[in-house]
Amino acid sequence: MTHGDVTFDRVPADDAAREDPDAPTREEILDYWPDRFAIPREVFEPYTFWERGNGKIWLFRGDAPDTVPIQGLGMTFLRTRQEFWKPTTDAVQRFGGRASENVLHLDRDAARAFVAGEDQEIEWDGDWGYLIVTHDIAGATEPLGVGLYTYGELKTQVAKGRQREL
Repeated sequence: MTHGDVTFDRVPADDAAREDPDAPTREEILDYWPDRFAIPREVFEPYTFWERGNGKIWLFRGDAPDTVPIQGLGMTFLRTRQEFWKPTTDAVQRFGGRASENVLHLDRDAARAFVAGEDQEIEWDGDWGYLIVTHDIAGATEPLGVGLYTYGELKTQVAKGRQREL
């Protein structure tokens, strides 16, 4: 069922339910967050996952029919069907505070550059790839967004429309 060429399809529960071999499964999504960021799997148990387009995963707290012809359902959550899965800024800002692995904490100047969209040379002894980037705000550590770390460089993944000069 489609409506204006926009359809949300429920992510298959597991490999046995998968019709498209490239489609992510609920089990794979639930495994991704603890494997990459050590966010407990239970955090995502109350949610359903939906694919809109090719590899754009949305998260919805609740349930709906298996195919939903609407413009939006919950929040953008994860990009799959590419070499490395990429969490969205929305997902990281909502759930990234629970992460304990692959989290890069920035000082004030580096955080300003990050949210302004500037790539920067940074020392990091953790895994390369997509990271949750944090900074202390009002006395608490808060996730700013997603960064891509390779070859000693942190590249901001904050969308241009969300970048800010602080």
